[in-house]
Amino acid sequence: MKYGFDNSKYLKIQSEHIKSRIASFDGKLYMEFGGKLFDDFHASRVLPGFEPDSKLKMLMQLKDDAEIIIVISAVDIEKNKVRSDLGITYDMDVLRLRDEFMDRGLSVNSVVITHFNGQSSAEAYRKRLEAMDIKVYYHHTIEGYPNNVALIDSEEGFGKNDYVPTTKPLVVVTAPGPGSGKMAVCLSQLYQENKRGVKAGYAKFETFPIWNLPLTHPVNIAYEAATADLDDVNMIDPFHLDAYGETAVNYNRDIEIFPVMNALFDDIYGDTPYKSPTDMGVNMAGYCIDDDEVCREASRQEIIRRYYTALCNFADGKATEAEVSKISLLMKRAKIITADRKCTVAAKERLEKSGVATAAIELEDGTILTGETSSLLGPSAALLLNALKHLAGIAHNVKLIPQTMIAPIQKTKVNYLHGHNPRLHTDEVLVAISMMSLIDENCKMALDQLPGLAGAQVHSTVMLSEVDRKTFNKLGIGLTCDPVRKIKHLDASAPKA
Repeated sequence: MKYGFDNSKYLKIQSEHIKSRIASFDGKLYMEFGGKLFDDFHASRVLPGFEPDSKLKMLMQLKDDAEIIIVISAVDIEKNKVRSDLGITYDMDVLRLRDEFMDRGLSVNSVVITHFNGQSSAEAYRKRLEAMDIKVYYHHTIEGYPNNVALIDSEEGFGKNDYVPTTKPLVVVTAPGPGSGKMAVCLSQLYQENKRGVKAGYAKFETFPIWNLPLTHPVNIAYEAATADLDDVNMIDPFHLDAYGETAVNYNRDIEIFPVMNALFDDIYGDTPYKSPTDMGVNMAGYCIDDDEVCREASRQEIIRRYYTALCNFADGKATEAEVSKISLLMKRAKIITADRKCTVAAKERLEKSGVATAAIELEDGTILTGETSSLLGPSAALLLNALKHLAGIAHNVKLIPQTMIAPIQKTKVNYLHGHNPRLHTDEVLVAISMMSLIDENCKMALDQLPGLAGAQVHSTVMLSEVDRKTFNKLGIGLTCDPVRKIKHLDASAPKA
């Protein structure tokens, strides 16, 4: 794998910068942690070399002085919003995050439910958490937020929110995903702390957009693609440009909220410590890119993956046409097309030849392999077997799983479990290989190659089942699919238009 990001340098200078920011405030700092705190896979994909838990490693250095507030939006609870990378709902992820933090010795203060407007699902969730002895607070929807500064900065605005008592100098505010209301929680707490005579500070730890990269850099465009459902837009920070004469990239929600920040800081300090929303950030990632072209290409590939994900979500009714259109425009801005994804081209070429559903994989060394559906295997299962045989140096015509073993599995799936698809999925293939590895050396060698699939890229000409998608995700494989549910057998000999 080619690396374009120096993670060791990042840990060092980012940690030092955060400590410096804490020292600049007197005794209390609310730090909004954007993105994923310990599983930031988006960052690791667009910045090859970035470790998904880098932010957590830095936080661990401050754990004696830090406590965590986890934020979830009542709107996301009501919609059963799902983390696409993990396949679990946000409300479940709050519990997962809490467990992960506590297992590492970090102090979790409470959960704050934002955008609360009497939703019954949010009330039920609060009762569920409180039954688990978890402290829960409500922060309400404020009419006109973030533009109605007079209302927000009043007893009828932030003053209506529950106050979250904290005891540590550093309060980390995080969430399962973007748009949860982390910044509003921080601002509300500043307002509430000021009422109690505490002059707390605020800082923002957000990896993207990277403020000191160009607006049109693929890394920043990939962030817009990742947040297309939120309608986030990267922008030149006008406050930063006005204050310093320097171009910096931020995004619309931070720029929109900055006048509120100024008003609040004026009330709390008598003056504002920041001249721009970029000043509020502590992101040093842009200083740690040591191979710009590697990061550019990785980001271009991420944009294409996001496009296919949006297409499939739209086909499933989980995304809007506007999301698809936005990412399509971002692809044009980045000057890329779907054919720039090599495995996509290979899968479609095999489809043209075979007339059945196909899949293709690009391994880390650039090798392209393909597979197609059969009476025994789905395209993803066939592809997985082909890839493992290739990595293990096993001849393509060698059958790892005998048909006599597949037949009873299919019988169970159809006759006893009442399934409609007798073909084996990727997880069933792996279980079968695992069993065979006890008596077959080829299966053992193939099984040992699974770690070598991490970082590979796969494209399927049909939408895969949830179990196949999860299997590829667990193996660290980047997956895209055409938004097609089933391919009727094509006559490969028929003339093409």
